[in-house]
Amino acid sequence: MLGFSVVLDTCAIYPAYLRDTLLRLAAAETYRPLWSAHILDELRSLLIDRIDVASADQIFDAMTRHFPDALVTGYESLIPAMTNHPKDRHVLAAAVRANADAIVTFNLDDFPATATDPLEIDVLHPDAFLLNQIDLVPQRVLHVLDEQVVGYARPAMDLYGLAGTLSRAGCPEAAEAVRRHINSS
Repeated sequence: MLGFSVVLDTCAIYPAYLRDTLLRLAAAETYRPLWSAHILDELRSLLIDRIDVASADQIFDAMTRHFPDALVTGYESLIPAMTNHPKDRHVLAAAVRANADAIVTFNLDDFPATATDPLEIDVLHPDAFLLNQIDLVPQRVLHVLDEQVVGYARPAMDLYGLAGTLSRAGCPEAAEAVRRHINSS
């Protein structure tokens, strides 16, 4: 599964619980995460607007330390050739450079099929991506989610609570799939 590589757009890794879920799944080797300096700079800027600089730097440092091979470089010269929305051309260029299988983003309209199909790059909403992960390796995903909630002390959370936060973060179908797996166990 680690061979499946995904560029995580800033909007997908900005919500804290969703970012934690996506990165924990990557750490469990259900897929290979990718990002660019542009994506990390956008994320850091957004985080600094929401939390203090030290906390933002801690998140940023943890991501780069735990996933040292996630950083895509050498994509800048490809940006002008991308035909998707101008503000997200850097994301598609990074995906092309890294030979990524997919981009995970909430901004689906910024990546029309006319721009991505010729490049053979899928564009997935985070909800669809998480559903795919649950369908492909349900036990591993549930194990990762179990470990995720154990680590939460403030506030304490169970899997139902995590499903709720994922739903509020824009992933209601994945949250429902998690609830179904909990109820069937």
